Amino acid sequence: MTPITGLDLTGFTAREPGVWTDAAGLVLTVHFFPLVPDLPAPLHEFERLRTALAAGVGGRGGGLIEAVPGAVDGVPAVRQLIKVRLPGAAHGQGFLGSWTIPKAGCSTVLKVQAAEGGMTGVREAMVMNQVGMEAYFRPHPYSAGGQFGGLPYHVGDDEQWDAGFPDHPLTLVRAALHRITPTVTLDEHFKQLPPFAGPAAQPPHPAPAPPPPPPPFGAPPAAAPPKRGWFRRGGGH
Repeated sequence: MTPITGLDLTGFTAREPGVWTDAAGLVLTVHFFPLVPDLPAPLHEFERLRTALAAGVGGRGGGLIEAVPGAVDGVPAVRQLIKVRLPGAAHGQGFLGSWTIPKAGCSTVLKVQAAEGGMTGVREAMVMNQVGMEAYFRPHPYSAGGQFGGLPYHVGDDEQWDAGFPDHPLTLVRAALHRITPTVTLDEHFKQLPPFAGPAAQPPHPAPAPPPPPPPFGAPPAAAPPKRGWFRRGGGH
């Protein structure tokens, strides 16, 4: 149940409500959160927003590859590409691309994710060999000259290398977002909701923090019974 009323699901197979996979190992999910978005700053303060997003991802051990402003079906949104260590694995990374479409009291999110399998680190090693060690690792572009902890920022994640690594999970995630985003349509009622103005004010004595969400790339949640709502499933719009 999300305000997404259509998107192109060509190549994807439904696994449960709101979850699809494809033959390349991509996992596509859609979500609706009936809460004030947990973005750390409003979209119109994008420099502050992406710096806070990068710091948050780094603090959790991952790395924000990029955060860019945009729109989904004409509604302002933020696109993120994130890399994380694979839970329980000695090597390898997972990559998650998402659009967060925030409103004043709710948000909808579209995510595409994929993980490395088999031999890992080939893309990084080949790019490093081409550009050299000193040019490979760089300060994070959102950090004013430093890093944020977590996985380091490096040029091997740049989109310019995707063509040379067409089967890499980062390439697949980025390409899927580029293809799917223009096909997304949103419910008109959702589109007319008041815009997101910033994070909710914290109460004087905040309640205990809720438990963290499960890490990505784990087992999918148990299937929920189908419900009628905003979202229309199918192979196209």
